[in-house]
Amino acid sequence: MPRQVTHMKIALASDHAGYRYKTLIARHLAARGHEVVDFGTSSAEAVDYPDFIRLAAAAVAGGDCERGIVVGGSGNGEAMAANRFRGVRCAVCWNEESARLARTHNDANMISLGERLLDEALALRIVDLWLTTAFEGGRHVARIRKLDLLP
Repeated sequence: MPRQVTHMKIALASDHAGYRYKTLIARHLAARGHEVVDFGTSSAEAVDYPDFIRLAAAAVAGGDCERGIVVGGSGNGEAMAANRFRGVRCAVCWNEESARLARTHNDANMISLGERLLDEALALRIVDLWLTTAFEGGRHVARIRKLDLLP
């Protein structure tokens, strides 16, 4: 279900282990006409990922950004931090199929990538597929609503 994507405002954040890919993704998105809001970190110096991921997740949850991408070593902790925010549905994506399903079935408005687990080309393909895949709706709508009711 890939489609042409119009301009989006996209939140980005990473810890030190995801800094290089965050920078790569920011350039990639800007080259495609998206507005990128970078919530840090700003170097490969060790930091605590919740400090930066919470800023990006809050921007998505609050409607300031339409989507968000967070990056860490594995992406797991970043997804866990992002999913603490009501209205955020952050999926860890490790291949194109996981990104496609995150959109079609889960209406993921954020994804989390692991820099230590993906090569650059795959990471960018995941980002592109996730941005161009529509939510399928249908039977998945009721499930998304139930997620939104969780405490």
